[in-house]
Order: sequence, then structure tokens, then C-alpha cells
Amino acid sequence: MPRQQTNEIPWPRRVSAPSEAVRFIDHVGFCVLFPVKNILLPSLHFAVARRQPTGWDKYAQLIWKWKDELPKKRRAFYAKYFKSRGSFLSLKLLPHFLASRRTAVEPDAGEAFYRTGRISRDALELWQALGKHGPLPTLELRHASKMETQAGNKRFKKAMRDLQGLLIVTHFGATQETEAWASNRFDLVARSFPRQVAQARRISEEDARRAISAKYCALYPSASPVQIARLFGWTKAQAAGALAL
Repeated sequence: MPRQQTNEIPWPRRVSAPSEAVRFIDHVGFCVLFPVKNILLPSLHFAVARRQPTGWDKYAQLIWKWKDELPKKRRAFYAKYFKSRGSFLSLKLLPHFLASRRTAVEPDAGEAFYRTGRISRDALELWQALGKHGPLPTLELRHASKMETQAGNKRFKKAMRDLQGLLIVTHFGATQETEAWASNRFDLVARSFPRQVAQARRISEEDARRAISAKYCALYPSASPVQIARLFGWTKAQAAGALAL
């Protein structure tokens, strides 16, 4: 098998329906939408196409539709999480990811995060806009946060990456705002997945990291603490502790 396919996890049949995609995501626990070079994670694309991407084909179009549909129906969590790439997290493991990031918080916790330096002023603006208006598509959110200009768009993208990386904001469907591509629609995780947020508050950071690393090592038994630390944004000590029996 070619080296670039070694990230992928054997699956008994080609994924061809949303329900099958959910079962795959629940089985692996977390995955990327498309394969990413140098990131040791399974991809939903490979589970659907049974090969590496070769262009914008019917398989790419299918999973692009699912990344809007599944989180909106609360069947899986989707955000630009792993290395700022499109990623799915299973709802079973989402509480552990929230606990590990210390972001199982209320929708109005933005000011506290800003005061302690965990988010930027731009990220706070986006957080508060979503808190005030509810789920918003990209252009409306940029307008509500006064980031309509080209420079504002750069600030928007950076702040949005940060918020998704912290699991504060989730991708929540799409809206046709222009004649071009449909715009991403965003919402606060605390509002979209309140059950998982509540569950996360009962999980310690240590237990969360242990559960995540156990799932990852079930997929990739030879993974090292360094690899795990880099992928999940932990220190080497945290990764080693998560792997300890």
C-alpha cells in the first residue's frame, strides 16, 4: 500500500450515506474531512472514495454536503480543529475534547477568556456577536463584528481559526448569501451542543486526555508521546501522563 494511505483505518464497506458517515466518525472518534499530509489521522474522504482525492469529484461533493448537514442535525461535531483543517469529532468524545481544552463554558464567558489572555479582541467580538444574534453565516457575522473590509476579513479568519481551535465555535451548516459558494454558518458550541458541554464539566483534564489518547492509540498503536503532544496541542508531559497506565 502506498505510504500516503497508511493514515487510513480499515472499514468494512464504502461509506455512502450520512448514517454510515456518523457510524464511521463514532468508530474512529475523530477524523479530518480530507487527508492531510503529515497529519496521522483517518479521513472521511477515504472512507467514502476508498482512494486518495484526485479532484473535485462526486465523493468530494458528497462529504462537503455532509460537513454542513451532520453538525446542523447534531449528529457529529465539525470545525477547523486539527491543524486548522476541517475535522469531525464524535459526540461521544466531544466532551473529552472540551474538557481537555478547558472550554466547557457558558455562551457569555467571552470577557473572562479575553481578560485572561486566552482569546484576542477580534475573537471576543465574534464570540459576542454569535452570543447576541445566534447562528450566523460568514458575511453577516463579519458585518456584525465590523470586519467587512479586506483587512477585516484577514482578522476574521484568524480569530475564527482560534475560536474553532479552542472548540468555542462550531461549523453549523451553510447559507447561500451570494451567487457563489454557500457561506459557512457558525454558532457557539455551548449553545449548539449543550449536552456535551454539560458532560465535559464532569470530566477532569487528565481523564479527558487519557480517553483521547486511548482512542488515538487504538487507531495508531505505534504513536509516540511526541506525536500525540503535537497533534492535540498538549505538552510532552501531558501526553506522557495520558499514556501512562
